[in-house]
Amino acid sequence: MYAQMVQSEATKDDPEKLAAFQARIDRDEKIEPKDWMPEGYRKTLIRQIGQHAHSEIVGQLPEGNWITRAPTLERKAILLAKVQDEAGHGLYLYCATETLGVSRDELTEMLLDGRMKYSSIFNYPTLNWADIGAVGWLVDGAAIINQVPLQRTSFGPYSRAMIRVCKEESFHARQGFDAIRKMAEGTPEQKKMAQNAVDRLWFPALMMFGPSDKDSTHSAQSMAWKIKMNTNDELRQKFVDQTVPQIEFLGLDLPDDGIKWNEERGHYDYSDPDWSEFFDVIKGNGPCNVDRLAARNKAWKDGAWVRDGLLAHARKKAAAKVAAE
Repeated sequence: MYAQMVQSEATKDDPEKLAAFQARIDRDEKIEPKDWMPEGYRKTLIRQIGQHAHSEIVGQLPEGNWITRAPTLERKAILLAKVQDEAGHGLYLYCATETLGVSRDELTEMLLDGRMKYSSIFNYPTLNWADIGAVGWLVDGAAIINQVPLQRTSFGPYSRAMIRVCKEESFHARQGFDAIRKMAEGTPEQKKMAQNAVDRLWFPALMMFGPSDKDSTHSAQSMAWKIKMNTNDELRQKFVDQTVPQIEFLGLDLPDDGIKWNEERGHYDYSDPDWSEFFDVIKGNGPCNVDRLAARNKAWKDGAWVRDGLLAHARKKAAAKVAAE
């Protein structure tokens, strides 16, 4: 449905401009905010970058919950740095989205009233410290696979933001793997916690790449515009191929009985996630959807006085400038 909408919007634009625009994309030129672009391209970017920004901000919630309960001072410092990085990622991405003519306040309001989503993975709880390691290793590991190609995306501000984001996400994945390795090599109870975390988060991590290609309504046009560089299934397969050997290295059991090396394909076979669960979570029915949005609504309301004060100061400054002139 959305792809059809984008196509129909694109046809409203001047055919010559559309052809010239696509030629720039095909030559791997970056599109900058002041350049002409189809309205469908702009709206697709707002949706994708906005949802990415919201995911970075909401993603702080399940990890921030464990900062005061980290097992050591070193782990606490690492987790604090990670959560701070995620806040920075959200700000980079909000800034990139603002260059498309939508304000940060508008983006936040779209999240709070349900017009914009965030990654489904953050609607699952972090039940114990092993989950924090698994989130860093599996979730940020999936994010890196999804985001590294976006360093080559066609929209300049998004592409440049992703260069820094990916460097920091690499640190996050390493710290997560180190935390889960420590538990996998620890006491039987700790190893059991590590196994349980991997078992619970494996399929939600696979869902992070979005629905299977046959069910994706966004991919074809996004790839033509090089907003997206790979299909959902290509990225998911890369994640499985990268992560299965790491699970085996840790001495943990594979979280999916369907995982088997396929010599003919040169890839691991694996079981599909339960896509009905994915779409149910997207609709707001996941374990933590209500809590996550409640936290964002509270933050928005609690920050109203800051926004009001800044606006009042800006108005006063503008009025003084007019009076002086």
